[in-house]
Amino acid sequence: MLPDTQVNKPLIGIAGGRQSLDTPALLLDLGAMTRNIERMAAFAKARGIGLRPHVKTHKSVEIARRQVAAGAIGVSCVTLGEAEVMVKAGIPDVLITSPAVTPSKIARVVKLARLAGPGGMMVVVDDPRNAADLAAATLGLPHPLEVLVDYGAGYNRTGAASEAQVLELARCIAAEPRLKLRGLQAYAGNLQHIVDRQQRSAAAASLRETIARIVADARRSGIHFEIVTGAGTGTHDLDAQRDAFTELQAGSYVFMDAEYAQVLQDSPGQPSPFEVSLFVQTAVVSTNAAEWVTVDGGTKCFATDCGVPLVARGADPASRYAFFGDEHGKLFCAGQRPALGGRVEFITPHCDPTVNLHDAYHVVDGDTLVAIWPVDARGRH
Repeated sequence: MLPDTQVNKPLIGIAGGRQSLDTPALLLDLGAMTRNIERMAAFAKARGIGLRPHVKTHKSVEIARRQVAAGAIGVSCVTLGEAEVMVKAGIPDVLITSPAVTPSKIARVVKLARLAGPGGMMVVVDDPRNAADLAAATLGLPHPLEVLVDYGAGYNRTGAASEAQVLELARCIAAEPRLKLRGLQAYAGNLQHIVDRQQRSAAAASLRETIARIVADARRSGIHFEIVTGAGTGTHDLDAQRDAFTELQAGSYVFMDAEYAQVLQDSPGQPSPFEVSLFVQTAVVSTNAAEWVTVDGGTKCFATDCGVPLVARGADPASRYAFFGDEHGKLFCAGQRPALGGRVEFITPHCDPTVNLHDAYHVVDGDTLVAIWPVDARGRH
């Protein structure tokens, strides 16, 4: 029996193979993704700011390689497991954006830092105790562990909660000979999805003012933050002004999703600067109900935290999807109903967690399946 990631392999290179895929299938439009990668890289280069895209979006070595080849300075990883995959694949300059605090995680950090070598990996710290634990664990490491102070940025999912705590933590790190202070992380995920651009711009500007003040106060006390990293897809154009950040951690731009497509509209009807490149293809498995058809994609196929999927192809875009169980979706059709076995492709509600529900990307160029790429870091913590 073929593993799930290989069921569709015989269709690679066959014209029209897109319509014969075993479903549900995670689709990646190669042309659209490539244009997104190139657009963001060109945007960052034109503004003289670094780009360190988030791997949490795609969890793919192949996509990370393409981002670096286009000009990214490295990648960001939320989990240590993602970072292990990227470092072992030779992806340069990997930043782990969430603190590693338990003994097992710290041991893995030290092992990975040894493998990555000087300049190959950085971690963030938001507590002096964690800094001390990391320093103690790196006694046998042939080079200092590179560290950024994590600032809560008003969101406080992780990070020091105040400017005073940031400076205190920076001094603690700088005092540890086994640690090397590289900079400051200030990622405000809560700002990325503010739909109203004026409100999003004001919130982002306020955060940048705070960050600039922290950096200036640190400099006056003898602390230099070489790197100031943060921002995201939703604020990438606002935070590229170089008044605070030296690099962007945008990730979702590579795929886009239903929410970001709305967020990045400058005005109603104005398209986003990035294209939707990620879809889930489903098949209609029942047409017996008068009010809807049933497709083979449910809560185990789509993220459920940001609304419902939107129809992209195979049915009228005005059709309305509703979750219908683990493996099924209910599609209330506008216009002509798709036939039994017909294919309906959806824009994902939230790209990152949707990707983590699938084993592979079915990479398409038009109607042709051109490759199948594994979701390399799926489930890696």
